[in-house]
Amino acid sequence: MKIQLIRNATMRITYAGQTILTDPCLAVKGALPSYAGRSPNPTAALPCTLDEVLAQIDLVLVTHLHKDHFDPAAAEAIRSQMPILCRGQDAEKLKKDNFTRVQPVADHLACNGIEFHCVPARHGTSDAVLGDMGTTCGYVLRAPKEPTLYWAGDTVWYEGVAETITKWRPDVILTHSGGAVWNRGELIIMDANQTVKVCRRAPSSQVVAIHMEAFDHCTITRSELRRAAREAGISDDRLSIPVDGEEIVF
Repeated sequence: MKIQLIRNATMRITYAGQTILTDPCLAVKGALPSYAGRSPNPTAALPCTLDEVLAQIDLVLVTHLHKDHFDPAAAEAIRSQMPILCRGQDAEKLKKDNFTRVQPVADHLACNGIEFHCVPARHGTSDAVLGDMGTTCGYVLRAPKEPTLYWAGDTVWYEGVAETITKWRPDVILTHSGGAVWNRGELIIMDANQTVKVCRRAPSSQVVAIHMEAFDHCTITRSELRRAAREAGISDDRLSIPVDGEEIVF
């Protein structure tokens, strides 16, 4: 397995002979509105060309349709015949956007030799913020001779994440760790402390922290996360914090 972070939650994951594009946010820097009143978004440019992002993609995997996870630039750039796997709630919207090969993952879907399992996520804590954010999900990927991958998606640390780790015993966990906030500062994804909790809950897993330094509602930098992890006794070998464009091979 190889994971290349593009930006935010957009990755190219090579798994079981397939190249998977995740949560495509492909806008140029500053093309989208601010979320926190600090800066237009994205706050970081793509680390490579659009053609390089989309080269030889076999399918797209989507957790939800917020603009920092599937934006108008992606809807325009991705060909309409591209297979897209998503939650059932998002399938009709993607079909209305003229994508013709949308497959909802209600719970489990086998596709191209890979098992995709949709798992719970909580995009906030309070009822008010959860109402604003709506529902989202994570995914567990499994295939012969590949590490089990748990992509937590846009979620805070809560019992659903802990239960997913216990059930699936993932070899690799992808966390969204930028500490994004909403509605007077409520966390809607993990921050440094919650990422440390994931590392402690899954001592045998390699944790890879993404969704950082790309949108203006994020509050945790890569260097702050690294410092917090070291102070908590989490080694650099256990927690990877890739920069945009970086590849990690397992």
